[in-house]
Amino acid sequence: MEIPEKLLKFKFHFLFALILCLTLYAITLIAPRFLTILAYFWPLFLSTALFLFAVVVFGKTTLPVTEASGEGLLDYVAGQPEHVVESYKSAEQNQS
Repeated sequence: MEIPEKLLKFKFHFLFALILCLTLYAITLIAPRFLTILAYFWPLFLSTALFLFAVVVFGKTTLPVTEASGEGLLDYVAGQPEHVVESYKSAEQNQS
């Protein structure tokens, strides 16, 4: 009687394992085969592979960018460029 009492402690564990096994078995029966999925999605897989290949090729062949190349744009975005400030000041002086 000692063994069945110990087994009853784990009845929920056994039930969960059984349900999990039955669910996995049912999914394998219902799910389409791998070749069916591959046949349906092969254009998507091919285009994604070509795009990633192009990214790698362009990443390898493009020269590294220097730090100074984007500074003008960053200065423009961060604040007003000097020529805009000067033209604004000259416009104010002309109005006075």
